[in-house]
Amino acid sequence: MTSVAAVLASAIDLNRPGHYMHWSIFQVSESNLALILAMVVVFGAALLLPFPHPGGRAAQGAEAPGTREAGGDGGDGGDGGDGAGADAQHEEDGGRTAARERSADARMWTARVRRLALGALPPEKLLPDRQPAYVASWVYVFGVASLAALGTAILSGLAIALGGVDWWHTNPVGHFFNSLHLWSVELFMALLVIHLWGKFWMAAWRGKRALTWITGVVAFVASVVECFTGYNSQQNFDSQWISTNGKDAMNAAGIGFFNLMNFGQMLLWHVVLLPLVLVAIVGAHILLVRVRGVSHPLPVRRTAPGRRGAERRRALAASDAAPWRGPTRRYDILKEATAATAVVLVLVFLLAGLFSSPDEPPVTLASWAKAAPADFLGTAASELAGTSETATYGPPYNNGSAFVQGIGVSWQRATGVLEPIDPARSFVLDPLSRIAPTDPAVAPELSRYESAPGATRRAWLAAYQRVLPHVRFTAGGAPVLPKAADGPVPVLLDTELTMARSGALDADLVAKQPFYGTNFTKPLLFLEDGQYFASLAAAQHLTGNQWGVMNETGSYPGQPWLWLYTLWYQVPGIRSSSSVDLIAVYLTGVATILLLAVPFLPGLRDVPRLVPLHRLVWRQWNRSGGAAHDTGPGHGQPPGEGLAEELGASHGGAGLAGAGPGPEA
Repeated sequence: MTSVAAVLASAIDLNRPGHYMHWSIFQVSESNLALILAMVVVFGAALLLPFPHPGGRAAQGAEAPGTREAGGDGGDGGDGGDGAGADAQHEEDGGRTAARERSADARMWTARVRRLALGALPPEKLLPDRQPAYVASWVYVFGVASLAALGTAILSGLAIALGGVDWWHTNPVGHFFNSLHLWSVELFMALLVIHLWGKFWMAAWRGKRALTWITGVVAFVASVVECFTGYNSQQNFDSQWISTNGKDAMNAAGIGFFNLMNFGQMLLWHVVLLPLVLVAIVGAHILLVRVRGVSHPLPVRRTAPGRRGAERRRALAASDAAPWRGPTRRYDILKEATAATAVVLVLVFLLAGLFSSPDEPPVTLASWAKAAPADFLGTAASELAGTSETATYGPPYNNGSAFVQGIGVSWQRATGVLEPIDPARSFVLDPLSRIAPTDPAVAPELSRYESAPGATRRAWLAAYQRVLPHVRFTAGGAPVLPKAADGPVPVLLDTELTMARSGALDADLVAKQPFYGTNFTKPLLFLEDGQYFASLAAAQHLTGNQWGVMNETGSYPGQPWLWLYTLWYQVPGIRSSSSVDLIAVYLTGVATILLLAVPFLPGLRDVPRLVPLHRLVWRQWNRSGGAAHDTGPGHGQPPGEGLAEELGASHGGAGLAGAGPGPEA
């Protein structure tokens, strides 16, 4: 029993080192692959598992077109009766006055907006209690399930906010809420992707539903950015690595003002701006679904008898856009939403309880200086010499050119220097100058260095860098170097090392920031210039040659839905380009535009017809007899054409096979 418990504990410990598989140009973690396979299995199960309603008790509520009573429509007649009674009881001139008042009321902005809203979205559409009988597949569930997961993510984020931005780092309860937030986000994104898969293979943009498709894709893109800012605002090792790598793409695209290394900026985007945008887009998407309804089933056969070319396309378009007048069944939207929320909550609590969430401590200048002092000294020397990555980077930090990307146009250079950084002064000389008044050993050496000509300083630094590979450290941690003509450089950098080890350098590089001090651009750029930071990331399999910078520490699954963006960094010819980040941005942008434009692109929009995966979605409807009529132009058209006419005839008798009789049959 003990060994079994140990195996189970090891299986769910995602903080253990990850395992990776290599295939072709890809290297992917087992946990990431497991999440992708789980999403595919869930999607496949939704396509294949029978839906319980058709043929069961729920099918008995199916109605034939035109058999349902009007219900509350009698209110209109009542209004007319009241008006007639009022005319009979009042003077004629009083009736004219009331009519004028009603006419004036109708011209008010409020009344006009109310009429428009009720015309576009009457209550029976906003909260429907019936839906077409062909809506009988688990694929339809993922929309409401993703909304439930989004709500859970928002609520768990609000719970984290109760304790502040560092609560979940220091308190077990806060860490549990963070785990709830992580897994609700993972579930939300997985369900959203599956929902997108389903709608693509159903060609859900048909019938004037292009805007519904577009808002869904925009919601997915906004969700990706929302998740990205969430990772960047964590202030742990993950967020450090993601931000320092992601900044190259932002800078190359000319949007360096979106500073991934400013954790405060990322936090505000994550908790204020993007949630408002995301909720607004999702709300618009839901309203469009309610206004236009769900798309009609695709025909089982790709051609309609007697119709070809443009005539067939027009007939299909008219059929897809027409209101559904076929059989319906009961649909309790609030009950479905409640059930989806309950399932999501159970899954999120279970995942959070079993797997927790990663929180690898951040790397600091102090931990770097203690763990790899030689690397720290070499990096500080390169900052003074102006040869480090940051010193030669270019916009938005300085006027260098070593890391400027451009294809025809350099957006990076066009936006210019947004956050001026002189590494020699910012990382070394300014911190030393602040302690010089109280350190008699460093004050004269600092003065000597700053007053020396440039050529002399370069000679000192070259001599220091030649002997640095032979550095050793005393028992107390003091560096010992062979003698060289390196002037005051050893004293300056020894003092810098002491500052870093004490934590004073970390504080100094953010000390000039007023208020919260959340902009970690300088310390992170300093860290990135050394080798220690990258070696830690490589040990965690986070480097770009392992299928993207969005892998997770330990064995957590990470973000497989970003595969398209990270794919370009693995493609031979692209990955070796000096403008690889800009190429990845461009190609991902083109792919996103194509996804948005699917409803308008012949060939691409026809893929669901050519690869008939939709038959699995609507197989129960097709088996019930609905497919027999889908080749005609009018499964939603008025009687006299296509399916609507045949449905009217068939429901005069027994109704569609398997759909059940109407309430008056």
